[in-house]
Amino acid sequence: MGPPRMTTPCMTVTCYSVTGRQPARRERLIGPAAVALLASVVVVSPAAAQRIENKVAVFAALDKVTARISKLQIPLNDTVKFGSLRLTPRVCYSRPATEQPKTTTFVEIEESLLNGQDKRLFTGWMFAESPGLNAVEHPVFDVWLTECRDPLRPLPQTAATGQPGRDGAGATGAAGEEPPARRRVRR
Repeated sequence: MGPPRMTTPCMTVTCYSVTGRQPARRERLIGPAAVALLASVVVVSPAAAQRIENKVAVFAALDKVTARISKLQIPLNDTVKFGSLRLTPRVCYSRPATEQPKTTTFVEIEESLLNGQDKRLFTGWMFAESPGLNAVEHPVFDVWLTECRDPLRPLPQTAATGQPGRDGAGATGAAGEEPPARRRVRR
């Protein structure tokens, strides 16, 4: 009995013997039905999540000396000082509450030194869902992104449920109320 046949989503199938002594090589073409099935799998892919641009980035900042955590709400392109650090968020993106959470910001963090000079500590993307991925390494302060607020454009609402949608059917919920705020759970 020969080696087992393998089915793969490619045009030819190659099988080798399990013993490894003399590879038995067999090739056969896959039929047009399998090629059509493969093409439909490649064409059908999940839709990209809608990215929401926000006006305000919200950070949590820890002063390791006093063990106090401060909430910093910083409008984009404004600079806020926390201790000897200066934070300047450039963009802040989030997703609708109906999508998997993904909140990101591009931020520049500088430290004011005792001699009056500025030292760039961090320039790059921060992710609220993975605060340790791109963290600020400083002996006295820790800074991480928690959320983005105040979307530049209001989210389109579906007419029936009042939930954010992609159809652009305009109104808020039936009672004219806004959907509840999205909550983040830290892990």
